[in-house]
Amino acid sequence: MDDVTARQVPPMRAGDSDRAATVHRLQDAVARGLLTPDEGSERMAAAFAAVHLRDLPPLTADLPPAPEHVTAYATAPGWRPLGLMAWEQVRATVAGARGGGPAGVRLALTAVAALLVLVLLGSLVLDGLFDGGPGGFDRGWGDGRGPR
Repeated sequence: MDDVTARQVPPMRAGDSDRAATVHRLQDAVARGLLTPDEGSERMAAAFAAVHLRDLPPLTADLPPAPEHVTAYATAPGWRPLGLMAWEQVRATVAGARGGGPAGVRLALTAVAALLVLVLLGSLVLDGLFDGGPGGFDRGWGDGRGPR
């Protein structure tokens, strides 16, 4: 391709996604302390005002690439890792308590206390369900004869 043909090809126009990607990179640079807020603002304004693709690379040319951990998660990891960590903690606690000693006694007392709380809550629920006789749920209806 000769110089005459290269000069005749019009420059590619920048799209909204191209501008947004550049602005995101500039925001990351400001957050990492690579740019001052004023300089980042100026560059972001220039990115939003860019008409051609060739106008965008000079705005980020002096910035190092983003670290891996910044781009690794596009979304939050969710509840699965939290559940797995809780399960591992319970397994480690039970495994440590199997050897006996103070940890085993504490685990046994905690299990007994949890069982007592469950029995108490269950008895309260059953009492509330069956306290009114065959109709149940008699409380709160005024004269005790149930709904009309």
